[in-house]
Amino acid sequence: MRRGISAVAMAAAIVLGVTACGGGGSDSKDDKGSAAKDPAAVAGSITYWDTSDAKNEAPTYKALIADFEAKYPKIKVNYQNVDFTTVEQKFKAAAQSGKGAPDVIRTDVGLIPEYASLHYIAPLDGTPALTDTGDYLAGPLSTTKYEGKSYGAPSVTDTLGLLYNKDIFAKAGITAPPKTWDELIADSKTIKEKVPGVTGTYVNPDSYFLFPVLFGEGADLADPAAKKITINSPEAVKAVTEAKKIYDTSSLKVDFASAYDNMQTSFRTGKVAMLIQGPWSVSDDLTGSAFKGKESNLGYAPVPAGSTGKALAPTGGHDLAVYQGSKNLDASYLFTQFMTSSSSQQKIALKNGTLPTRTSAYTAEVTKNPQIAGFKPIMDTARPRVALPQVGSLFTPLQQQYIKILQGQTSVQDGLDAAAKEFGKLLPGFSTQ
Repeated sequence: MRRGISAVAMAAAIVLGVTACGGGGSDSKDDKGSAAKDPAAVAGSITYWDTSDAKNEAPTYKALIADFEAKYPKIKVNYQNVDFTTVEQKFKAAAQSGKGAPDVIRTDVGLIPEYASLHYIAPLDGTPALTDTGDYLAGPLSTTKYEGKSYGAPSVTDTLGLLYNKDIFAKAGITAPPKTWDELIADSKTIKEKVPGVTGTYVNPDSYFLFPVLFGEGADLADPAAKKITINSPEAVKAVTEAKKIYDTSSLKVDFASAYDNMQTSFRTGKVAMLIQGPWSVSDDLTGSAFKGKESNLGYAPVPAGSTGKALAPTGGHDLAVYQGSKNLDASYLFTQFMTSSSSQQKIALKNGTLPTRTSAYTAEVTKNPQIAGFKPIMDTARPRVALPQVGSLFTPLQQQYIKILQGQTSVQDGLDAAAKEFGKLLPGFSTQ
């Protein structure tokens, strides 16, 4: 699963003018809903790019594809597992050239606006691909939107929460997880005093993990409606000042060369009492000495709130998107519908432990999984990232300056001003503070 978004150089905004073709194997091509009228008549082949973990998650998706082909024997699915870290550039290259692009792609939710703005993916409103939208959780459904249209079908979702070691909390006399960042700092001090060898938290320097602090102060990267860069606003400065305070007073010092792996090791071995993390990390956490054989020792809570009183984290996860140049749109729509149905999502959740995007998929059996039960209420307060085509490219300059701030190489204001200046190069027409 995702460890944050890989920042990439912003692609040139090339309008391809790709014409959406009707499904190659369908006799009825009069409108987007043709496949829904007679899905059994749809025939042909499609290619699916899956970015799930090849070893631990992909077998579940392959099994579902077999079920789909059994239901629609005239459709053949060419399954390809593509590494998450490289799929973005591969898809862009294929879509831009018009050669080798998949018919359906599993994509990080943060990439939907960029793909849509470049006309690489098809709008799904009114197609069989996007059905029963009232059953979707509001957060995941919002990730599919760009300029008023829906370009994806939510498949799996996630967010950031506070994971904590219940045993350490008990030893420190802490009876409940912190509800604010100030409480997190105070609890960290108590842990240091009462539990030798244990540090309160670990501040991940990946800029994605800065979002809960930014959101808690009412800050964000930019304001698309006002065409304004806001990463150096007073609210953002206050948020990053708080993050720096947490790092200085409460965090195990970071080895910036391998921050994520060291963070995970520190938590699962009981050297750190609490983390801001996502559900993708839980299976790894449970392999460590602090939690192996005692899964109930792992606690789940919302991220702490900022001065606004709101505990907010970003909505993450993956959507299925359909390539606009697909030669078999009808089959692509049917496949997307099948793979994101409530039944399929239940199977995915039971096998892979990922969070469904449909309300009806949270059955009693699914919520027996502690991590799903733990993160489901946290999802209720998650919010989408800013819907800009360039949002993925904004993470690199922000992360570069955030690391400098944490290391004390620059002040919060100067660092965020420098990030805002780089944002300006990526967001033409946007003003800065």
